[in-house]
Amino acid sequence: MLTKRIIPCLDIKNGRTVKGVNFVNLIDAGDPVVLAKQYAEIGADELVFLDISATLEGRKTMLEMVLKVAAQVNIPFTVGGGISSIEDVDALLHCGADKVSINSSAIKNPALINELAQKFGSQCVVVAIDAKQINNKWMVHLAGGTIPTQLELFDWAKEVERRGAGEILFTSMDHDGTKAGFANEALAKLSTLVNIPIIASGGAGTVQHFIDTFIKGKIRCSIGSKCFSFWRNKNYRFKKRVKK
Repeated sequence: MLTKRIIPCLDIKNGRTVKGVNFVNLIDAGDPVVLAKQYAEIGADELVFLDISATLEGRKTMLEMVLKVAAQVNIPFTVGGGISSIEDVDALLHCGADKVSINSSAIKNPALINELAQKFGSQCVVVAIDAKQINNKWMVHLAGGTIPTQLELFDWAKEVERRGAGEILFTSMDHDGTKAGFANEALAKLSTLVNIPIIASGGAGTVQHFIDTFIKGKIRCSIGSKCFSFWRNKNYRFKKRVKK
């Protein structure tokens, strides 16, 4: 069995880390570069940075922040937000990012997944999927969760895998920021439908939530957390508690 990964996921807006509940009521959570260094020091396996307002504001992900993070951490990190071309990805990788995450651009232009996978390799391409339950269906949203689409979570996940994505970052908008646990039923179904790693995001509040999603959510090797205060208040390595 592959070792599980603990991956703090930092939402970035205006150069600052933010956190909220169900994608709204965002509050400042600190300097992303400082937090990145802290997370790396206490045992995070990887990091994810999502510039959540880049698409809405029609701008690119902040390269300066990526350079600063690369200078402070020695673990892999993924960057997303406002990425829509091979040139965008090339710039981020040259600044030190190990992988990129695409979301809205993949929905608007699914062929972008193929292009990036062919150019940089599937291991570099993470497709983020933000979804919430509407009429008992998990419906995909774009632009930082502000615009609903007609795409259904499970169908879209299978398509992005076919197109060459190396990982899926699934955030349950219903669970985001609640600290009440992950969307394990949806994660378990995803795990049976695709063969690429799934990063679970939205709902982490305790170590037990991580354990539950590994078991109940059937997550094979990846998990993400937006629970910033929980991470900063715990002075030990999660890998001592969760190994497989």
